Amino acid sequence: MAKQPMIVGRPALVVVDIQQDGGLPTEVGGIPRMDGFDRVVATTERLVAAARAFGVPVIFFQEAHRRSGVDFGRELDGAEGPHCLKGEEGTALWPTLLPGPDDYFIAKRRYSCFFGTELSILLKGLGVSTLVLTGGLTDVCVQYTFADAHQHDFYTRVVEDAVLGSSHARHLAALDAMEYLQSGARRWADEVVAGFAAIGTTDAGSTSAPPSQSSREPVSETVSESSPDPLVEVA
Repeated sequence: MAKQPMIVGRPALVVVDIQQDGGLPTEVGGIPRMDGFDRVVATTERLVAAARAFGVPVIFFQEAHRRSGVDFGRELDGAEGPHCLKGEEGTALWPTLLPGPDDYFIAKRRYSCFFGTELSILLKGLGVSTLVLTGGLTDVCVQYTFADAHQHDFYTRVVEDAVLGSSHARHLAALDAMEYLQSGARRWADEVVAGFAAIGTTDAGSTSAPPSQSSREPVSETVSESSPDPLVEVA
């Protein structure tokens, strides 16, 4: 099938589980990771700044488990140890990637951002058609979210230089699997920023370069009631 447009209709940027345990060794954070966490943080900061500048909704996710472990389910049956326990420093969102007053925040217990959360309701209210995914892990939470988004009929894109896998091999395999589901799913940050700019406007009403610093203000968890944008496509 021919490569799909990068953005169809209104997009949203979904930041998946960029938390402080990303900078911790596996034996402390409980999750194996390939190198490159700093790169993912820096690239996602740029994407968040662009999304905010051009009116693209930004949705932050945080994986957080009860300290009793009651909600882990089968998550500890594989390579992962206990992780993202509520109240632990490593569970907090990364300090340069916190929701601002016009962003959205959702906590989750499981891998997919759709499973047991209000994401579908929020996306419907925002009139979103295309999801742009960043964060980690590529082969776990990002891929599971991608698959669920695909089955909910969203156009879904993954930013290759803004995601991180449990290993390099699994990272590449997950990217390939997502591209299998939607031709044109794999994208780079430069083209995503350009795509946001092509469809968005700043608060002043004219297109401009995005700011270099992301907001660190607390989140409002109120779902926006803004009207969906008209259908557009950005290649």
